[in-house]
Amino acid sequence: MSQYLLEMNNIVKDFSGVKALDNVCLKVRKGEVHALCGENGAGKSTLMKILSGIYPTGTYSGEIIYEGKKLNLKGIKDSEEAGIAIIHQELALIKEMSISENIFIGSEINKRGIINFNEMYNRTKKLLEEVKLDVNPSTPVKELGIGQQQLVEIAKALSKNANLLILDEPTAPLTDSEVEVLKNIIRYLRKKGVTCIYISHRLNEVMELADTVTVIRDGKSIGTESIKNLDQDKIISMMVGREMKDLYPREEHKIGEEILEVKNFNVYDAASTNKKRVNNANFKLRKGEIVGIAGLIGSGRTELVASIFGSYPGKREGEIYFEGKKVSIKNPSDALSYGIAMVPEDRKRQGIVGDMSVRENITLANLLKYKGPFNAINSDKEILDVKKYIEDIKIKTATMELKVKSLSGGNQQKVVLAKNLLAEPKILILDEPTRGIDVGAKYEIYKLMFELVKKGISIIMVSSELPEVLGISDRVIVMHEGEIKGEFINKNLTQEMIMECAIGGEK
Repeated sequence: MSQYLLEMNNIVKDFSGVKALDNVCLKVRKGEVHALCGENGAGKSTLMKILSGIYPTGTYSGEIIYEGKKLNLKGIKDSEEAGIAIIHQELALIKEMSISENIFIGSEINKRGIINFNEMYNRTKKLLEEVKLDVNPSTPVKELGIGQQQLVEIAKALSKNANLLILDEPTAPLTDSEVEVLKNIIRYLRKKGVTCIYISHRLNEVMELADTVTVIRDGKSIGTESIKNLDQDKIISMMVGREMKDLYPREEHKIGEEILEVKNFNVYDAASTNKKRVNNANFKLRKGEIVGIAGLIGSGRTELVASIFGSYPGKREGEIYFEGKKVSIKNPSDALSYGIAMVPEDRKRQGIVGDMSVRENITLANLLKYKGPFNAINSDKEILDVKKYIEDIKIKTATMELKVKSLSGGNQQKVVLAKNLLAEPKILILDEPTRGIDVGAKYEIYKLMFELVKKGISIIMVSSELPEVLGISDRVIVMHEGEIKGEFINKNLTQEMIMECAIGGEK
């Protein structure tokens, strides 16, 4: 009998003549956590859609051997019956329904043709205990946090007796404490003999959880290695096809005079003027400087920078000085008029219009630049500018007329950056600039940031990734419960020092 639970052999899948997968092979042993790594667009999701039956047999070539037998999947139901479950990054729960209804939807427990809600409740309770989720099975899913919803998805998979669980970027939307809960559940499932395929850009998690790693690049299998033979640098070089000794390509840059000062700044909750989100914040920013803002989720980082940009809906108090003069910023238009631009935290909701083209997204906020006679758009100039940014920022797109929703996360983020750079800002605010994007795209964004500060542009960067804060920033501000708790020159600064400050310790 084969040592492998799953073998995917010579898988080829194309879309309109373009090969998304080119003879990809994946072999997974029973009871292991097998990490699947690769840049956005490498083919990971396509491969998993084949394995889960979303792309049925006949739409690709190659074979799937599962538990020693050849699988012919006509749809998701076939893969579930085989014991394969996939949990997508975008969770597929029905928010208005209860936990137990979500777990048993489509496979309700019947007694003489009547749904047995009591039995469903009792079985759900046992499943929730198994994934360490202490909530009532009757609770509507909409009342759960994202981390809890993810555990419900895992419980649902276990209810179908899944012995192969596919987790696609499971920790991307989670808080640090939720990530730890999920890691412990994965370890528990491994002990039970459940096999996991774990897709993640967070290589520290891969190193911590995985037994084996397979890397895919440009639709091709690059290699499979035991985690014992790997480190993060090796995985990165396999993913991007070149050595990347330093993920943070720091370059010398001149820091000039003060360009921004925030004084006695208070920001109130959007729903309540009695609750402060930011309390008496004071800081300065100099020309050509990168200031990183660190802190736990809920510490007020986003509220602070969004209020400076004029996009936060809550009440604000305090003063902003730009180039030595007191300014009033009531909305993003005011901020842009002073040369302050912002890349928001949630690019899909706030940064892009998915059904519009790459060109339209880049120029949408700057159409006045292309206004010609009779208010007509100067298309030639617009196309030249868009082409320049696509080339300069290395946006991977077949054409500038492609809908932006079809791009990878990293390329969507580059489109948002291009849109903001087209405004020719003096200050660029970046809120979680590399969240959910692969390591190659991260590296390119870091390089771009250093190119910008060398030109004298100042950057404020909010990030939850402490290695990123330390690798990029000239100076680091740490927030705790709405207050600036510490400010550090980035010299001999450590993650431990930042974390101590972020949890309320003294600097």
